[in-house]
Amino acid sequence: MEHMNKEDIQSKGVCIIGTGSYLPERVMTNVDLEKLVDTSDEWIRTRTGISQRHIAADGETCSDLSANAARAALESAGISADEVDLIIVATTTGDRMLPSTACFVQDKIGAKNAFCFDIAAACSGFLYGMKVAKGMILGGTAKTVLVIGAEKLSSFLDWEDRSTCVLFGDGAGAVLFQAREDSRGIISGVMGSDGALANLLTVPAGGCEMPASQQTIDDRLHYVKMGGGEVFKNAVRCMCDAGQKVLDKAGLTIDDVACVIPHQANMRIIQAIADRFKQPIDKFFVNLDKVGNLSGGSVPVALDEAFRVGRVKKGDIVLFIVFGAGFTWGASLVEL
Repeated sequence: MEHMNKEDIQSKGVCIIGTGSYLPERVMTNVDLEKLVDTSDEWIRTRTGISQRHIAADGETCSDLSANAARAALESAGISADEVDLIIVATTTGDRMLPSTACFVQDKIGAKNAFCFDIAAACSGFLYGMKVAKGMILGGTAKTVLVIGAEKLSSFLDWEDRSTCVLFGDGAGAVLFQAREDSRGIISGVMGSDGALANLLTVPAGGCEMPASQQTIDDRLHYVKMGGGEVFKNAVRCMCDAGQKVLDKAGLTIDDVACVIPHQANMRIIQAIADRFKQPIDKFFVNLDKVGNLSGGSVPVALDEAFRVGRVKKGDIVLFIVFGAGFTWGASLVEL
């Protein structure tokens, strides 16, 4: 990147200059799931709000999803891939244990001048990535940062477990950031974690704690495991607390926010957060019914759709609130 005076950078807002998303072609409806597990369309819709989700093709990788979303974001911003200085991919379902999925994305989109790494913070990963992007830009390390939230969760779902396989989908969202003078950009953010709750949402095997073996495969330990009730309770608490903290930090109230884009996990969670903030559900952008839980991809995919359908526009203040495995959570206020 060209040399930039740090004081000049810090006088500007770290702003969103482009968004993009990609959803795989294959759509799996609740009716399709009725043929796989003991469940029903009514049960899934009433308990989660999900009607369908997208499932990646067998040969389609997380980096493929990411690269498609990245190309759309670059087109949206009107810049070329070689202008990108840093690529961050927020994912827990990367192509391989190593190297980072971001390196595969770099090669696929031709971003030859970028340095790359992944963030593994599950559903909170994209907001963590935003925070890192802001620090890298304000510190003068990077001028243009591409943050991608992407998951191919279908590879890690137990299609015999009706409590988890109905919840998740595949997809990717990408957002480009630069320092600009025409917006405050990322106004404020908060993040949190509680490792004591790590086992509430996890893939037990495949890491150094429990390397792959015939026994771990037979015991189906390479799939997502979740304690649904406890996840729900902690998700509502953490997201509400984070949302209020980020508003207080910015000296704003929920009435200053044009749109809330929450992590798209469960409609009952989103409704509970709306109730806590005493806001109509219409203030919350929801695409959960069409895509399911995309984990790290949820917020950037929803943001891109919100832009495309005119739900948000330049100058709006948007509140992002998330939670995920770890437990991790966070909130961010952004002026678009």
